[in-house]
Amino acid sequence: MPKREDVILFSGGAQGAEAEFGACAERFGIEEVNFSFDGHKPVRTRGLRSLNHEELHAGEVSLAYVSRLMNRRYPDTPTFRKILQSIWYQVNHGQEIYVIGTIQPDQTVRGGTGWGAEFAKLCNKPLFVFDQERASWFEWDGDGSKWSERTGSGEPVITHMHFSGTGTRMVNAAARQAIEGLFARSF
Repeated sequence: MPKREDVILFSGGAQGAEAEFGACAERFGIEEVNFSFDGHKPVRTRGLRSLNHEELHAGEVSLAYVSRLMNRRYPDTPTFRKILQSIWYQVNHGQEIYVIGTIQPDQTVRGGTGWGAEFAKLCNKPLFVFDQERASWFEWDGDGSKWSERTGSGEPVITHMHFSGTGTRMVNAAARQAIEGLFARSF
């Protein structure tokens, strides 16, 4: 396991799951980098990294592609595009990805958060989702076909120095406990 002084959380500092990951990182003495952009108001400002227009452009993805991949439509607004671009940075910098959300029947994760999970799948990165509706951790199996529930002693542990924490803005008590438990098991 990595030493906590070597570990960095990459996130976005937004309300909900990202703020919870950041607060835990701070309590556990973990460095934090929160990717944001002009006009965005993150809750967490510790380790804030504001992306300029050129950096945001590097994370550009076709909204039609994301909509098709996720089996849903997303708003075609400058702000939503910047959110997707900043999620690209979070996932790109993390060696393993932790998401708080809900796994849909089509194997995607609900909402804009789902893009982070899908991008992690495309990059073949270790991916864990805490499904708030089922109150349990799930791991993407890596061969691209299914989620496997991780319970008890099989719950995830942070094993890489660079990890990403993202997810829904509406975090329930079980998800807060799951994030705290992830850090406690890992550090």
